[in-house]
Amino acid sequence: MEDIGLGGGLAIIGFWMFVALVVLGGIWDNIRKRDGQHETVRRVIESGQQIDQKLIDTLLSVSDGSTTLLDVGFRVSALWILPISVGMVPFAIFLGSIAEEALMPLLGVAAMLFCFGVGFLVAARVVTHWYPNEDSSTKISFQD
Repeated sequence: MEDIGLGGGLAIIGFWMFVALVVLGGIWDNIRKRDGQHETVRRVIESGQQIDQKLIDTLLSVSDGSTTLLDVGFRVSALWILPISVGMVPFAIFLGSIAEEALMPLLGVAAMLFCFGVGFLVAARVVTHWYPNEDSSTKISFQD
């Protein structure tokens, strides 16, 4: 392996530190959301309101979003990734005219992104069938 030098080593360390911070930020965000949910339930209980299991489930799922809009998240991801994959093709052709060895790897990246986008669309379709009893008023439809 080549000597990457001090700058390359610092870049590698910086990249992995960024990845670690993103992961830790996601964990911290989830903890804060859970704390907010528990605080909401605590305040409802302290206010003396009558609560049942359905209300607790509703309060605890407000910011979770893990079941009601999962299909929408997959569709939105696909709507971001598919145009990027299409835009990579002219970019690959342009860059390939400058540096011929860059054409095939960039076309491969475009194909990979296209496969990811199609995979997200398929995942959205599958997840839609997982929750057939969800209230349709909480779902966002892109089929209008």
